[in-house]
Amino acid sequence: MNADERELYMKRLVWIALVILVSIPGRAADNWQLVWSDEFNGPANTLPNAAKWTFDIGHGKNGWGNQELENYTRDPANVSQDGSGNLVIQALRMPDGTYTSGRIKTQGKFNIQYGRIEARIKIPYGQGIWPAFWMLGNDIGSAGWPAGGEIDIMENIGKEPAMIHGSMHGPGYSGNTPLTSTYKLSSGARFADDFHVYGITWSAEAVVFAVDGKEYYRVTPQSLPPGTKWVYDHPFFLLLNVAVGGRWPGNPDETSTFPQTMLVDWVRVYQLKPDREIPPSSSSPKAP
Repeated sequence: MNADERELYMKRLVWIALVILVSIPGRAADNWQLVWSDEFNGPANTLPNAAKWTFDIGHGKNGWGNQELENYTRDPANVSQDGSGNLVIQALRMPDGTYTSGRIKTQGKFNIQYGRIEARIKIPYGQGIWPAFWMLGNDIGSAGWPAGGEIDIMENIGKEPAMIHGSMHGPGYSGNTPLTSTYKLSSGARFADDFHVYGITWSAEAVVFAVDGKEYYRVTPQSLPPGTKWVYDHPFFLLLNVAVGGRWPGNPDETSTFPQTMLVDWVRVYQLKPDREIPPSSSSPKAP
């Protein structure tokens, strides 16, 4: 076999390997089908699509349970599309020293049980600022919290600009003791410097957390504290918000500037096509 024949032979081997790889269930991107999304392509200064999103409004009891400072509104100054393909959630400091912001959710509009849930987001940065992309069990009205379950796909607190948190809250592991892990950027980068894709792949066997397609945390029923219950076996709805202050991030200080803006390029929800499986060693293909 001469050199040219060897080169052709190796190319054929590589091609065969690629064909086999993409044919493995769960490996190919087209094993997933898009079942719900919002690309936020509406006109500038318009509210998000009312067929997909609704609002949490007001201060909330005890600062939404976290001693937060913001008053959530449906004012376009706090929540609107920018006309360039982004949702803008903006925290503002008012002349009287109070704060307003936005918190939207798909409750009553869209629920999902199992799948790949992702959003491409550029988060804000500052002491006392707390952006989040998360999920709550759709039975929260009857079961209450944390019995209905909570999945925090992405949370960041301003004093940790290079770190995001992925967490799960349920009965016996909530509040200050959730199941949780972190993903940290290297080389001095901050999450506020650019867009990143935050997501989970959720099945009956596990919830897998990823940033930009890279798995960093996996939770299974076996991960739970002894005697506690797995409550991630029913539909959940989605939430996006920017909180101000609270027990975890602390309150704004003299270094904090306003407005603080979170940009959401898109939110997408996928489910596996029939007869496909999620591979055990990877959360999902990297999102575009």
